[in-house]
Amino acid sequence: MKIIIAGAGEVGFHLAKLLSYESQEITLIDTNKESLTYADNHLDIKVIRGDATSITILKDAKIESSDLLIAVTSSETTNITVCVLAKQLGANRTIARISNTEFVHYKDEIGFTKLGIDELISPESLAASEIELLLSQSAFNDSYEFDGGALTMVGLNLSRTALFVGKTVQEAAKIYPEIHFVPIAIQRFGTQYTIIPRGDTQFKEGDNVVFITSEGGGQELCTLTGKINTEIRNVMILGGSKIGYKTARDLSKQYPNIKLIEKDKDRAFDLADELIDVLVINGDGRNVDLLDEENLKDMDAFIAVTGNSETNIMSCLVAKSKGVRKTIALVENMDYFELSHSIGIDTLINKKLLAANNIFRYIRKGEVIAMTKLNNMNAELLEFKVKPTSKICNKLIKDIDFPRSAIIGGIIRNGKGHIALGDFRVGVEDKVVVCCLPRSIKQVEKLFL
Repeated sequence: MKIIIAGAGEVGFHLAKLLSYESQEITLIDTNKESLTYADNHLDIKVIRGDATSITILKDAKIESSDLLIAVTSSETTNITVCVLAKQLGANRTIARISNTEFVHYKDEIGFTKLGIDELISPESLAASEIELLLSQSAFNDSYEFDGGALTMVGLNLSRTALFVGKTVQEAAKIYPEIHFVPIAIQRFGTQYTIIPRGDTQFKEGDNVVFITSEGGGQELCTLTGKINTEIRNVMILGGSKIGYKTARDLSKQYPNIKLIEKDKDRAFDLADELIDVLVINGDGRNVDLLDEENLKDMDAFIAVTGNSETNIMSCLVAKSKGVRKTIALVENMDYFELSHSIGIDTLINKKLLAANNIFRYIRKGEVIAMTKLNNMNAELLEFKVKPTSKICNKLIKDIDFPRSAIIGGIIRNGKGHIALGDFRVGVEDKVVVCCLPRSIKQVEKLFL
């Protein structure tokens, strides 16, 4: 697949790195010589120095034969312009990164596809939505919804008190005869290996397990694992960035007590004017005395989204030490992800990873509706739509030649989620959620073509 990326910043470089691992043909365009040199030295890609809005530069990148153009520069206007030009010059599909979330909200009304922009992504908006979902599933450290919650992916760490520790997947399934959840990936404590569980796979204390749940499955999991889905009422947000603003605005519609701490005085006053239902505090969130004064110990959740990863991590650790049940930190450094559980923070989120997940579904073959990479695990979760021509169509799951390093987590039919076992027959228009390791992705894609 021939892919052109405009913008060699954090998101652009991260995308180029992930895509180059998959042997895609990548061209990276940017005006910054230093960024391009770094990318050229570290990745197997082609780089072009220049303005991506230049028609000459786009032609040099062979835009007319490209399958996908992704515009992720820091300028929203540049990204929109690049996509419009690229489409006119023959690009098959275009994706623009935007910061104004109104564009996403009104995209159908405006008709961006007519302008030449196939998809809009806002990393800030994705991060705010992720935080909102994590708070609604407060017992879990990772969460992702398919089809508005028809099926939900949740991740958790198994403690000694979990009822199925020491049991195999098959034995655990018998505890609840009407099964509403299924394990799709396991990472053993202290290892980096991802296991796709089978019937004889044993659950062990300390395992990080990812489940797919249908309606009611989340509550069953809480009961079995001893986790408590805390009712969230009081939330403290550190940082009045775009993510902080959007998170506070969205959460204030659902939760009665939202506090937002912002260090910059002018920014704090602006936020106070815009966020009527949010208590905005001008102060340094690294100051423990300030956090104590604002009753940190009474908070149900603490969310740190400043521009500094270390500040976010340290402030979440302070919140944990004060007894806050749910902590979420925004981090830029991908290496920190491996530390999250060992240092005690519930969830780390990363804008680059969220944006990349959103874009990756356009790289996969077959009709991919949604896709996410599992945090800290070397596995992908994909939602495929079954076509009449798909090899999987009209077959029982047990009769499908499915690779051992992949598993069907569930199937959505007519808007209802099903935990599909061996005797379930896959039909046309079904949406199938699959978890697979990188080595089996190509084999899985062929089943849905």
